[in-house]
Amino acid sequence: MPLSSAAPRTVRAAGAIVGLQGVAALVFTVLLLVRGLSGESEMGGNVFGEAAYFAVLAAAVLACGIGLLIGKTWARSPAIVIQVLLLGVAWYAAGPSGRPEYGVPVGVLCLAALVMLFHATTNRWAQGEE
Repeated sequence: MPLSSAAPRTVRAAGAIVGLQGVAALVFTVLLLVRGLSGESEMGGNVFGEAAYFAVLAAAVLACGIGLLIGKTWARSPAIVIQVLLLGVAWYAAGPSGRPEYGVPVGVLCLAALVMLFHATTNRWAQGEE
């Protein structure tokens, strides 16, 4: 089953990046739940609320990634917002937090996705010109 013949390659590639970010967020959510259930968390019961919050966010990011992969134009704007927000997180991780091993790769992925989401062929596709 082809993903979408109408969506340009840049849209599908951006969808793959956004989908990967959604899967990473789901993995983080599962790790939070495991930590909470094992009793290793110093936060007590708050870890389950945090896991629920991240599960909702992860589902939304994953939905945007899948939407882009299958060629849905509605997914472009939320994906752009997600990338801009994650770019800020990446900057903070690489700079003030002193964890460039996390911040730099995330920042590069966000920039790559943003370039693809603002590419001329993506813009024409989003406006229905293609």
